[in-house]
Amino acid sequence: MISVVLLGAGNVATHLFKAFQKSEDVVVKQWFNRHLEAIQTYKNEVEVTDALSDLKEADVYIIAVSDDAISDLSSELPFRGRLVVHTSGSVGIHDLDKKNERGVFYPLQTFSKDADVDFKNVPICIEVIDKEHLKVLKSLADALNSKSQRVNTNQRRALHLAAVYVNNFTNQLYRVAHEITESEGVDFDILKPLILETAKKVQNLSPYMAQTGPAKRNDKRTIKKHLKLLENEHHKAIYELLTSSIQHTHGRKKL
Repeated sequence: MISVVLLGAGNVATHLFKAFQKSEDVVVKQWFNRHLEAIQTYKNEVEVTDALSDLKEADVYIIAVSDDAISDLSSELPFRGRLVVHTSGSVGIHDLDKKNERGVFYPLQTFSKDADVDFKNVPICIEVIDKEHLKVLKSLADALNSKSQRVNTNQRRALHLAAVYVNNFTNQLYRVAHEITESEGVDFDILKPLILETAKKVQNLSPYMAQTGPAKRNDKRTIKKHLKLLENEHHKAIYELLTSSIQHTHGRKKL
């Protein structure tokens, strides 16, 4: 049984808590947050606290707070020599205070509080300084039924950057598409099968091979029609930038 103390009350911390509660191999001994009201609703399931001085001893302390707060929180921990990990994709392992053993337990997934997450579909990227801590973090991932992979800092940061492209930027493109369909009174839901098929394609094809559309074909007439339809200059700039990027990738002449 691995004992855990959670620090933070954001989306990642909340989903980790719920997943750990379902595991027979993990016990959450305590949940800390500076603002107790954020975790007060869980007080009947776990001991909650807003005092660092009251933290209990555990096998792993998981810092799941905003990136900017990780370093300061790790420095404020009132103990030494214990295993402290953070869950960020972009923060370095050495940003954790060296008074404790350091690691990273990075779930490579998007988390929203109102959306259920199956950790079977959440790869865990693990980074450690001392190899002796690899086993406990792998066991922690196993307890979530997640596949784990050891990465170094550069690999993890590259994965986080790539994740911004495939998740955050893609979601913003969905938002632009939603605005476009709304402007003509068309239900955005009609695009959802296309969204799913696009995601399905790259499970078996490389993104390069899966690419279709007017930019890849260098269909200048269609591209010009699309640009004429776009009244929002911001949307037009995005269209032109992505079209240019696709043309560059596939060796097409630009407009």
